[in-house]
Amino acid sequence: MRTSMRTHACGELRESHDGEQVALCGWVAHRRDHGGVTFIDLRDREGVVQVVFHPSEAPDAHAAAQRLGAEDVVRVTGVVRARPAGMINAALPTGAVEVTAAGLEILAEAETPPFQIEDFTEANEMLRLKYRYLDLRRPEMTKRLRLRHDVSRITRDHLDARGFVEVETPILTRSTPEGARDFLVPSRLSNGSFYALPQSPQQLKQLLMVAGQDRYYQIVRCFRDEDLRADRQFEFTQLDIEMSFIQEEDIVELIEPLMVRLLKELRGVDVAAPFPRLTYAEMMERFGSDKPDLRYGMELVDLGGVFAATGFNAFSGVLGSGGRIKALCAPGGGQLSRKELDGLVQDTKGRGAAGLVWMVVEQNELRSPVAKFLSAEELEAIVDHTNAKVGDLILIVADKADRVAVALDGLRRSLAVRLGLIPSDTWAFCWQTDPPLFEWSEEESKWVSVHHLFTAPKDPENLDPATATARGYDLVLNGFELGGGSIRIHQAEVQRRVCEILGLEPAEIDEKFGHLIEALRYGAPPHGGVAFGWDRVVMLLADQEAITEVIAFPKTQSGADPLTGAPAPVSDRQLRDLGIRLSEQPKAP
Repeated sequence: MRTSMRTHACGELRESHDGEQVALCGWVAHRRDHGGVTFIDLRDREGVVQVVFHPSEAPDAHAAAQRLGAEDVVRVTGVVRARPAGMINAALPTGAVEVTAAGLEILAEAETPPFQIEDFTEANEMLRLKYRYLDLRRPEMTKRLRLRHDVSRITRDHLDARGFVEVETPILTRSTPEGARDFLVPSRLSNGSFYALPQSPQQLKQLLMVAGQDRYYQIVRCFRDEDLRADRQFEFTQLDIEMSFIQEEDIVELIEPLMVRLLKELRGVDVAAPFPRLTYAEMMERFGSDKPDLRYGMELVDLGGVFAATGFNAFSGVLGSGGRIKALCAPGGGQLSRKELDGLVQDTKGRGAAGLVWMVVEQNELRSPVAKFLSAEELEAIVDHTNAKVGDLILIVADKADRVAVALDGLRRSLAVRLGLIPSDTWAFCWQTDPPLFEWSEEESKWVSVHHLFTAPKDPENLDPATATARGYDLVLNGFELGGGSIRIHQAEVQRRVCEILGLEPAEIDEKFGHLIEALRYGAPPHGGVAFGWDRVVMLLADQEAITEVIAFPKTQSGADPLTGAPAPVSDRQLRDLGIRLSEQPKAP
């Protein structure tokens, strides 16, 4: 870390430097005065070291140190000294040494910051984002940025060793249906026409395979105009990969060693491969989710057979209308109060289901508001099917299949946290395979792609949208979808047929996808790929619950940037250059 102004970074100093003359630059984290001697903790990106100013040894430097305030930028010259045995700070990597100052130069004075630059801060998100350049000085935030760098460094090394070439694709492209709203960029040279920011480089990476580039990747910025949440931003980073002449197994053999390496090198954790593989149908049946958390049990159980001849109208009516009755058993959940159980009922309704039946397993009986409506045989069968023990809580949802899945998946996740069922520092990967190729959209009243319209069908001869499955795969970790991909369609006629099933007219197909379909006619290799949400990967490795904690300059939930004030109005001249007239005045974000 040597530069013309410093010999070392603050965090680099160790006992091996004892006696060396050094020059350090950084920010004043703290200043303390003890018996006439002044101490400062000097911080830079690499860490913190203690600097000591003795009035008798360096009176000028000591006098200058009296003016130092938090976050002043300084240059210190001095000698590294080993601390006495009783004065070592084991909490710091530099804690065995200190620097005895000989000179001090104040490079820049700082105003009092709006919050303390410490690992832990009580500052709210808006304040942290407004002063993000101060927030990023905090050692914990610096550590997360370094982690993000290391994730990308290891990934590039992994892919380079396997013959991949990093290729950049355009940011300004054309708008095509990708499942979310595009961000549009007006063209000054073609007033009335627009570029779109890419939701992913999907078509371009396929065209690179047609171009014979064989193995491509990039760590790329992507954009989607959709509602923000803890694991979603307007702009996000994606690890994008495409390969030629492959089958699904080639993707698995590429990705699993990468994930194992990331966990080993960055967390010191050994993860066993191969990862479990579950079909989409199996995931939904067992967990009610296509991204299940496998760190704990509470698998869903079908109770349709138990209630096939029930006299309980709430259950018989659901089965008669083609619905499902499923349950989960929460170990130790019987400890929840009646108020908490009633809260679970409201949570279930909030997720769209008609209601929830709860049962607490007690000695020789099931305590439940509906127990009196069920036969002894039914109650016994419920316990047998769920493998419930005394003290456990059984939760039953009866409704349409999709509502049952959503409700029980949510209950399973929330109860795992509430009951302390999630083991610490456990990393449970799994692959989802064989997803549906299409799904019916009630909102659009048509079939839409589950993944995207370039996904290859399992059987190109069977494109019944109600039953067709895809050659797709997702990688799931601890209940989060890290990313996914598919083997692609590489035959022009199959691609056109899929477009037609999605309700696209011939002219629309040619307008939006004609360039890709034409390229497929010039000899396209079988190919496939995968893409990972890089922010989400880093978030999990950093033990965070929101991707904003691992992004240098994120947006708020409303899409605003408190640091720069974006989005913001532009001048009338800029609008005229673009041929745009506003129909209403801009609103504050």
